[in-house]
Amino acid sequence: MAAPWVLFCAVCVLRVVLATVYFQEEFLDGERWRNRWVQSTNDSQFGHFRLSSGKFYGHKEKDKGLQTTQNGRFYAISARFKPFSNKGKTLVIQYTVKHEQKMDCGGGYVKIFPSDVDQKNLSGKSQYYVMFGPDICGFDIKKVHVILHFKNQYHSNKKPIRCKVDGFTHLYTLILRPDLTYEVKIDGQVIESGSIEYDWNLTSLKKMEKSSAESKDWEQEDEDKLQDWEKHFLDASASKPGDWNSELDGDWQAPMLQKPPYQDGLKPEGIDKDVWLHQKMKNTHYLTEYDLSEFENIGAIGLELWQVRSGTIFDNFLITDDEAYAENFGKATWGETKDPEREMDAIQAKEEVRKAREEDEEDLLMGRFDGRENNFRRFHKRDEL
Repeated sequence: MAAPWVLFCAVCVLRVVLATVYFQEEFLDGERWRNRWVQSTNDSQFGHFRLSSGKFYGHKEKDKGLQTTQNGRFYAISARFKPFSNKGKTLVIQYTVKHEQKMDCGGGYVKIFPSDVDQKNLSGKSQYYVMFGPDICGFDIKKVHVILHFKNQYHSNKKPIRCKVDGFTHLYTLILRPDLTYEVKIDGQVIESGSIEYDWNLTSLKKMEKSSAESKDWEQEDEDKLQDWEKHFLDASASKPGDWNSELDGDWQAPMLQKPPYQDGLKPEGIDKDVWLHQKMKNTHYLTEYDLSEFENIGAIGLELWQVRSGTIFDNFLITDDEAYAENFGKATWGETKDPEREMDAIQAKEEVRKAREEDEEDLLMGRFDGRENNFRRFHKRDEL
């Protein structure tokens, strides 16, 4: 039977024509990751990353990722790739995150940036397109952020999406489709889905956009009418002749008047917009012009977050336009190491319990011996007295 990785490679070859992989990072080449990722120097107090698979893992090399190393720090690091637009295409953002320290307060999310982001000065003020992933702080905040940048504002998904809070590696996937539907997956399972328009509270914003567009249409239409006022005007007072035969003569239309009686820009009385030959054209392209899930210049991915206790590991980053590719990639990476990781953790836990029990037994024995020794000394002194 072929190894899972071989099967995955075969699937990749078959899908290479269909799938576009914009970014993929597994940290399989050791310290060369430093040539691809740029640590921000915006603040000298920013925490640093190291490459690590943690204290327990499914595969020592495959599970290596970027690990936060300092407590109570902000972190900012990013990697650039060839800029692209996801207009008319599905956008899939996927990665794994492991809160080995069992996060009490801190972020585990990623951000997708425009290509012109200043990597050396990356900070919380850097504009981003998408923010996605878990955020944990105390008992109240245990959520998955899905924030989209639209019309110079950041908009959060209004649905409460709960994240994983244990110390194991989990696979997070965000899918934004051109039909304005989306899915959020954890460990390959859909935990939330719906409409980007409604689940980001953008319905009113789009209505305002639509109303504004229609208003502009009316204004332009009125300008056109004023320009055509001298040319085309229906005689609103005309009536259909009594001998008019609709079956033979067709639908009757009022005759045209060339010069309506008006002066100084005043419209003739009794004239309504509906009598004009041209009909009102509604703007039906406002979604195309301001699509809620389209970003023209995607060019970088980064980690810009705060952690009280360090130890989180980020790995298996993927940005693609193909949902099936992302699913197969997740199975070939996280899917292959998740069970061995839990097995190793269970073995370590049993070993820790065994050692603790032995230490307790040793302490108990030492305590009894100390007691006997004290009794011996007490009786010995009594004899001396």
